[in-house]
Amino acid sequence: MSDISQAAWIWSAKGVGAVAGSAISIAYMLPRGRREAAIRFCVGVVTGIIFGTAAGTKIAIALDADALLSPVEISLMGATAASLFSWWGLGMVARLSAQYRLSPPARTGNKNRSNDK
Repeated sequence: MSDISQAAWIWSAKGVGAVAGSAISIAYMLPRGRREAAIRFCVGVVTGIIFGTAAGTKIAIALDADALLSPVEISLMGATAASLFSWWGLGMVARLSAQYRLSPPARTGNKNRSNDK
């Protein structure tokens, strides 16, 4: 364990947590197709890696467990939570907007303006 730096362990924890959160998100709310599954997976991984440590710190402080957990555990927990809930929230918004999508506004006026003389 001494051959790997603390930063490498944190990045590894973020990656593992982000992939785990994305997988749980996809299993919890099944995608409609391969494209949606790929997009959800990528969004979850990126979100987990970017916001993993911040989310984990917030969760640990809220649970009053920040003194009990190592930085690696906090990053793992945060990356999993951020990854899981990022797409879960975005997926719900996307499906609701698709369900209640309004038709595009109708165009008015002359379509071919070059003939106006």
